[in-house]
Amino acid sequence: MTLKNFSELIDRVKSGPKKTVVLVCADDEHALEAVIKAGDIVNAVLVGNASSIAEKLRGLNQNPADFKIVQVAEGQHPAVTAAKLIHSGEADFLMKGRISTGELLKGVLSDESQLRKYGLMSHVSIQEVPGYHKLIFLTDSGMCINPGIEQKKQILINVLDFMRRLGYKKPAVAALCAIETVNPNMPETIEAQELKNMVDAGVIGDCDFEGPISYDVAMVPEAARIKGFDSPNSGNFDVLLVPNLLSGNLLGKSLVYTLKGKMAGLILGAKVPIVLTSRSSTSEEKYNSLAIAASVATGD
Repeated sequence: MTLKNFSELIDRVKSGPKKTVVLVCADDEHALEAVIKAGDIVNAVLVGNASSIAEKLRGLNQNPADFKIVQVAEGQHPAVTAAKLIHSGEADFLMKGRISTGELLKGVLSDESQLRKYGLMSHVSIQEVPGYHKLIFLTDSGMCINPGIEQKKQILINVLDFMRRLGYKKPAVAALCAIETVNPNMPETIEAQELKNMVDAGVIGDCDFEGPISYDVAMVPEAARIKGFDSPNSGNFDVLLVPNLLSGNLLGKSLVYTLKGKMAGLILGAKVPIVLTSRSSTSEEKYNSLAIAASVATGD
């Protein structure tokens, strides 16, 4: 299965049972606006300071009585309160509210939350780009600054597990570098080759992996032909695995702000997806992020 665009994804979410997001530290106007707008695809549980959440809802012309609000117990981390709701079956996935990313992840990774799945959490940006025939999964462009080979291995495992939940059987992965050959002066090319060896050896999940490979060769079959790079997936990759956060951040923002692409963003590596969007993110980006999280929130 391949998702062509967000509209296709949203239709799929609407056709299934409605999932529930738990908004951690929900006294945040931007996050509340997002879950309110997404009421057609998700239910919401609001965790945090109950009186402050109610005040924010009234400021948005909402009746607090229409929402499930859960007060965090004294001394308990808000993410732990949210995790208990997930374990009890009252919620399916998390969204960041008025809490720093580091503090949220600290709670998610605590023993008390029981949400830890892998040792490393990573970010995936899902991009709908004009001119490309399907969604692109860009990772990691939001969390791991300069990942080494073991971190890149886990980033790849995280995104493949995520895509399996979406219904992808064997995603095509491009480990992006500046060139298509291994150069000892360019560590990312060495690591791309090592990852390819791991995939070929069955150490990492099932995927069609190419690397090192440049962006033009990955995305444009004619560029691959000119450069003599033989890959059946040129122009048809699902995942773009970037060498570091800087390159991923620049590429992702270029696709959105220059090419007018649409995007969604999630944190992977816990037992449930975590929606984490910037306060400056568009309402459409937040809606898309909630939709794609709902589509993979199985809880297993």
